[in-house]
Amino acid sequence: MGEDRQRVIVQESAPRWIGIVAVVLAVVSLAALGAGWTASNRSKAIEQSLAADNQQLKQQEDILGQRLAKTEETNAQLRGKLSVVRGKMKLTEGDLGRARRAAAKIKDDNAKQLSDLQNSLNGQLATKANVDDMKKIGTDVDGVKTDLESTKNNLNMARGEFGTLIARNHDEIEELRRLGDRDYYEFTINKKRQRERVGEIIVELRGVNTKRNLYTVALYVDDARYDKKNRSVNEPIYFFTRGKGHAPLEFVVNQVGKNKISGYMSMPKAESTHTQTPGN
Repeated sequence: MGEDRQRVIVQESAPRWIGIVAVVLAVVSLAALGAGWTASNRSKAIEQSLAADNQQLKQQEDILGQRLAKTEETNAQLRGKLSVVRGKMKLTEGDLGRARRAAAKIKDDNAKQLSDLQNSLNGQLATKANVDDMKKIGTDVDGVKTDLESTKNNLNMARGEFGTLIARNHDEIEELRRLGDRDYYEFTINKKRQRERVGEIIVELRGVNTKRNLYTVALYVDDARYDKKNRSVNEPIYFFTRGKGHAPLEFVVNQVGKNKISGYMSMPKAESTHTQTPGN
């Protein structure tokens, strides 16, 4: 009885393992089928991609071929133009060479003519040298005489009541400066009621009458004020200051304009003052 029961158990349990194996085999088969289907799809996708790439490469090859043909055509045209330009350049270089040779010949001819002319002039100048020198000396002598006459005329200026020469313009002021007896201070005042220091005094312009060449000023000397009204152009105004002895200062206006006067002031030099003081 026990053996029969064992046989029955063995016979009943055997079909379960077979089912499991069958299931496992079925699963494996399905997995293999899925992998094969996936591989097939990937293969088709790769083939399609390769076909597209081949088509694109073919299009690019066609484009490159067209560009290459166009480039060769352009190069052929450029070679033709370059040949023409080279021919023209050879002609231009020949013309340029001829022009340079002609210019060099003209330059040499001009240089020769100039040299001949200079030699001729040098000979003529050498011949007339003595006569020209004498004429030049005579001209120089005449110039010296003219200068002496001019200086003499300049020194014949008007003299003021104290014996000083009165200058009427800048040139005459320069002539007086050369004498060296006095110091001269030129001035220009461009504004009414404007004060300006001139040497050792202060000058204030008070008014101008351009029609009559008159002016009015206030002179500030040694802390004192002196009003000089309606004075004429080139009319000297004399005044004294402390420490100058008996030598006067001289104020002269040479020119008047609209609210403007210009002129000079002169004063004795320091050494002249020291010379005069002991005698007084």
